[in-house]
Amino acid sequence: MNKNYDVCIFDLDGTLADSLKDLALSCDASLALFDLPTHTLEEYRYFVGNGIMNLVSNAMGEKAEDEKLLRSVFGTFNMIYEEKCLENTHPYAGITDLLVKLKDNGVKIGVLSNKADDFAKRIVGALFDSSLIDTVYGQRDDYPRKPKPDSLYAMLGELGADKARCLYIGDSNVDLNTAKNGGVDFCGVEWGFRGYDELKKAGAEMIVKTADEIADIVLG
Repeated sequence: MNKNYDVCIFDLDGTLADSLKDLALSCDASLALFDLPTHTLEEYRYFVGNGIMNLVSNAMGEKAEDEKLLRSVFGTFNMIYEEKCLENTHPYAGITDLLVKLKDNGVKIGVLSNKADDFAKRIVGALFDSSLIDTVYGQRDDYPRKPKPDSLYAMLGELGADKARCLYIGDSNVDLNTAKNGGVDFCGVEWGFRGYDELKKAGAEMIVKTADEIADIVLG
């Protein structure tokens, strides 16, 4: 079969999985323990995407300038999220069927996230059958966070993939810039944390409303 792409690399939070509620509840619980203001779920949409430390820092606002306090809240978040990260997190509609269809057609699949590596692997392993995902990279010390393309290049190397045959799929400007910096095609998803407007403003040329549309783009 002639495919448009041989490999798909997906962002995790806001793309494959709706994890916002667990992130928000864990962060709010951490903030409350230090008598810091909490936030709405809608506010958390704009705090996430650049790793857990940045999530906590964004939620703390000016209080994050106190580095000792920031480290304490960050450590508390990690302990709470360790217990809570799968309470409400689930795949978006159509995602599992999409992954099955891609794999049945010989497409390699990677997950590339700014979420801490242990959390990324745990969540992907819990939500999806291991046969559907070839590799998962969360935030690791050996690569800078997205939108730097280093981890994208490493994943392409592991998968033996040509970047000209790779489609990167995500929900935010961070994802678009990751694809742009890495020289791969990008597809934005409307259902994520940031939505159509941010993707369009950032310059996304392909934006889909449903998972089925991704299959059409990849398989032709």
